[in-house]
Amino acid sequence: MKIAIACDHGGFPLKETALKVVMQAGHEILDLGTFTADPVDYPDYARAVGEAIQQGKAERGILICGSGVGACVAANKMRGIRAGLCHDTYSAHQAVEHDDINVLCLGARIVGVEVAAELIRAFLGAQFTNEERHVRRLGKVKAMEEKSNV
Repeated sequence: MKIAIACDHGGFPLKETALKVVMQAGHEILDLGTFTADPVDYPDYARAVGEAIQQGKAERGILICGSGVGACVAANKMRGIRAGLCHDTYSAHQAVEHDDINVLCLGARIVGVEVAAELIRAFLGAQFTNEERHVRRLGKVKAMEEKSNV
């Protein structure tokens, strides 16, 4: 699987961990920056990951900012992107299994290196269940997105 990874300056300290874990799990990486700790705007990186998924350049994404909240909000504004902010392993795999998230958002100021590695492994190892109840609910979410003016 190809994974797009991006962060803002707040997430930069955790980015190397994300790259390493994804590579160790045997996935390809599309590194979309940022490449320094200089201040940047998280919506630009959320857009980059979202567009990579929309264009088929990546199957999933990982976004990292200081809290994870801003990146998650921005990513969820994009059609076809289902981003989840996860700070525990249950949420990291359950969000894929039940809600079919395709972007994991992390807060570098919230989780440490070891927890982040666990979250990323849980996210990458999970698959959507395709159970009827989850498919039905996801269909309702997609219908909401289609009615949006964005």
